[in-house]
Amino acid sequence: MNPWVMFILIASLGLGTTMTFASSHWLLAWMGLEVNTLAIIPLMAQQHHPRAVEATTKYFLTQAAAAALMLFAATSNAWLTGEWHIQQLSHPLAAAVAITSLAMKVGLAPTHLWLPEVLQGLDLTTGLILSTWQKLAPMALIYQLAPNVNSTIFLFIGLSSTLIGGWGGLNQTQLRKILAYSSIAHMGWMIMVLKYYPELMVLNLGLYIVMTSTVFMTLKVVSATSINALSTVWTKAPSVLSIVMLTMLSLGGLPPLTGFMPKWMILQELTKQDLSLTATTMALAALISLFFYLRLCYSMTLTCSPNTTASKSPWRLKAPMAGPLAFMTTTSLTMLPITPAAIALLT
Repeated sequence: MNPWVMFILIASLGLGTTMTFASSHWLLAWMGLEVNTLAIIPLMAQQHHPRAVEATTKYFLTQAAAAALMLFAATSNAWLTGEWHIQQLSHPLAAAVAITSLAMKVGLAPTHLWLPEVLQGLDLTTGLILSTWQKLAPMALIYQLAPNVNSTIFLFIGLSSTLIGGWGGLNQTQLRKILAYSSIAHMGWMIMVLKYYPELMVLNLGLYIVMTSTVFMTLKVVSATSINALSTVWTKAPSVLSIVMLTMLSLGGLPPLTGFMPKWMILQELTKQDLSLTATTMALAALISLFFYLRLCYSMTLTCSPNTTASKSPWRLKAPMAGPLAFMTTTSLTMLPITPAAIALLT
């Protein structure tokens, strides 16, 4: 792709998200989301592969339907109450429809079915953008809508997302689909605590973006997209594979890694809100997710290929953006000891 075209598309991605962040009117927020969607579509289809075109088409149709639904909710609220302000979406039906549309944009259950299929058809770089940057603008709108939405809706979306995100990833062999179901589960954890402790959702979103970026960037270094490809990487790059293994365990929420911090704090907050049964269900769903992360780690480190690797073994891997990768790896693995400081900052 032409560098100038790439620059315009990346700048439009940033512009769309910034417009949504800065907006207080539903029309400006909708415009920001549309700019964001239209900017990423050429990036998704740049491979000119039938699978990439199929994924791009699915993504476009889903995002267009979600944007139309969101505009319908905002227009209905303006018709009934006379308010276009995002935080004044006070009519219960309009608020429920708006949350449904934003959940579809992010990939939350039960409107999650597009996310694994779309992510599977993309390359790792575009998949990284879809899994991290594209979550920011809709989550900012959900954050602003939270006070006006019934908590039962959040509980239903959060519980179903964590359960489906865990069960859906069990029988997958493609790493991008596993990361898609991981995204669904993590978004469920964020939505679950949003009504009671919004700052904790922001912390969880930041840590999720850092950990997912680390996984995608290290997978891009070794060019692995399936479990079979990953199981032969140990002979070529044991240090990189160790980073992937530890980061996936951190995504699963295993102590003493960083990913344990948000799960621990969310379960504590749910217990404080007298939702002990919900917290127990969430913890059990996290165990299901942890199982397929452990299965990946077993394939990566505890198995040995029965024959010699057919691919060439380079003596030096080309690591793109080694500096940011080193920073994100450190953040993904070693932030648990500062949990008291994080709690103090949030409160």
